Amino acid sequence: MEKRVMTDSKRRKGLMTASALLGGVLVLSACSGGDDGGGKAGASDTGDGASSQAKVDEAAAKKTSEAQIRITPKDGSDNASINNGTAVTVSKGKLTSVTMQTSTGTAVAGQISADKKSWKPTAQLSRATTYKIAAEAADSSGRVAHENASFATVSPANSFIGNFTPEDGSTVGVGMPVSINFDKAITNKAEVQKGISVSSSSGQEVVGHWFNANRLDFRPEDYWTGGSTVTLKLNLDGVEGANGVYGVQQKTVTFKIGRNQVSVVDAATKTMKVMHDGKTIKSIPISAGSPENKTYQGQMVISEKFKETRMDGSTVGFKNDDGKGEYDIKDVPHAMRLSNSGTFIHGNYWGAKSIFGSANTSHGCVGMSDTKGAGDPNTPAAWFYNNSLIGDVVVVKNTGDKTVAPDNGLNGWNLDWAAWKAGSAV
Repeated sequence: MEKRVMTDSKRRKGLMTASALLGGVLVLSACSGGDDGGGKAGASDTGDGASSQAKVDEAAAKKTSEAQIRITPKDGSDNASINNGTAVTVSKGKLTSVTMQTSTGTAVAGQISADKKSWKPTAQLSRATTYKIAAEAADSSGRVAHENASFATVSPANSFIGNFTPEDGSTVGVGMPVSINFDKAITNKAEVQKGISVSSSSGQEVVGHWFNANRLDFRPEDYWTGGSTVTLKLNLDGVEGANGVYGVQQKTVTFKIGRNQVSVVDAATKTMKVMHDGKTIKSIPISAGSPENKTYQGQMVISEKFKETRMDGSTVGFKNDDGKGEYDIKDVPHAMRLSNSGTFIHGNYWGAKSIFGSANTSHGCVGMSDTKGAGDPNTPAAWFYNNSLIGDVVVVKNTGDKTVAPDNGLNGWNLDWAAWKAGSAV
């Protein structure tokens, strides 16, 4: 019995030892599993985590909209266009809401397209302004996507505009060029000229001519065809006119050409013949510049009309020793400008009536008989004023003076066609 007990005791001790050893092996296995044998356990854990993450991702995917919203200009842009550069578009969905406002909270009106795929503002934006856009769209499952952007439009310092004549919707004479004066010097003349087109319903070829870095005029080889329509298109939005200076204009202008009226002033005979389509309809006695103050010769275009205006000699170089003008007439009637330097064709009530048609006595203008106050419609000056348009041509000859400079007023017709075309940058 005792021996059996001892044997059983040894057996139990042996089992305990085996168990301890087995436990040691297990512990050792657990420790070594961090390096090698435990790789299976690590892989099993990772697999379980990936499976769980996949389920999370799948759930998230079910909640994420497929709609993809794009806002232009992109977030953070500056020097953005004020015309056509702003838009919101969506793919794989439809727009449900778009709001746009300035940084100060002023709302900007806009319109979502009929297919709900795009949105644009309905008015021109302001320069040097920060705008914010918030857009929302839904995909085919109704899941919603959002997108936001903030951008700044081009500043006046970094943009240019062209002030043009004639006005939209006006009716002008056959000599009226399209004249554009830019508020910044243009160095990329070719690019700017490519962004401007001038065409006529008459089919006449129209070419641009740069007088300097700020002025670009357009005209055909011969005067415009009477009764035709001329269209000016300014597609300058985003065009770089100089380094870091961009255009902002996107505009179409149309104007009509009136009857063909060209008047010829002959300083030798002291008369002016008013012609329609080359035929004289009226002859008017005139007085041109005196031998000391000759009138420019050449083709001149009426650029402004004043029923009455002040003429002060000091503003055009005619000064007395005291600095005051040799003349200062506050109510010159029926005055029409022919040059920027002060050449006018106008009424004269202060001179002797006998000078008209017989003597040249002016300081360089062309005068016609008139009455004080510009109220009498029957004087020669009143008749000519009432029957003239901005853009009508007045040709002056036989004065003995030089030809007016082509850029002195709207007088580019004094360049022949080859010289005119040579001034084009395109």
